[in-house]
Amino acid sequence: MIINNENLFLILLAVVWIIGAILQDIKRREVDNIWNFSLIAFALAYRFSLSIFNGNYMFFLNGIVGLIIFLFLGNLFYYGRLFAGGDAKLLIALGSILPLSYEWIINFKIFLVFISGFLFGGSIYVFLWSIVLVFLNFEKFSREYKKQSMSYKNYFIYSFIFVLILSFLFYFINKILIFSALVFLLFPFLFIFARAIEEVCMIKKVSVDKLTVGDWLYEDLYVKGKKIEKNWEGLSYEDLKLIQKKYNRKVLVKYGIPFTPSFLIGFFLILYLSSKGIFL
Repeated sequence: MIINNENLFLILLAVVWIIGAILQDIKRREVDNIWNFSLIAFALAYRFSLSIFNGNYMFFLNGIVGLIIFLFLGNLFYYGRLFAGGDAKLLIALGSILPLSYEWIINFKIFLVFISGFLFGGSIYVFLWSIVLVFLNFEKFSREYKKQSMSYKNYFIYSFIFVLILSFLFYFINKILIFSALVFLLFPFLFIFARAIEEVCMIKKVSVDKLTVGDWLYEDLYVKGKKIEKNWEGLSYEDLKLIQKKYNRKVLVKYGIPFTPSFLIGFFLILYLSSKGIFL
């Protein structure tokens, strides 16, 4: 069992920190660096203290190895543009928590379940959140969907051509290709759905005093002759100070759907499967 007296503090620590990150993410669309880094500090301090008490330093070393593995994964997801900075840092911090066994075969199973859980569960959560946004902004969404459909009408033509080709191959070669045909058929609808959601619900005008480091600009900004480009990494500290000092108009900022609840889904999946004896 990975839920034991030794791991109970780590589990409670992770749940509290994930919930704290969720509250910050929903309220401010960011998770403080100090919040994520303090999770690493508390987790490793606990592991080190318990290792000294038990005279076995593997408990502490497991946390270090987990942190290194998730440092790699966090950077992979960040530079692969799957995660924003706060999400990546929270994932890295959880690496000091998740090696909950002395057997690394079990730890890798835990990692796999956690990653699969937050990616799959997160996809469902993001889709449901998007549906809620559509209902709350239905008229604007309808207009934007029609506008995007006209802008990307060629996508429907390309999709139809691919479906005809795959259907032909499906008939003569392999029936499994029908799945690929379905994906191509749905792609333009899902793409335009995502674009319409972004334009209607994710773009907001923000006063310069409300901007924070890491905010995503919707479009390039010119401040006193300097071009501040929109990019995945968001506003730097220097750019933010320049905007707040020299720019006196509201700025268009693009926000994403808070992804931190997905981490709680993945973590609870580990606890549920552990209670069923999956990791024994």
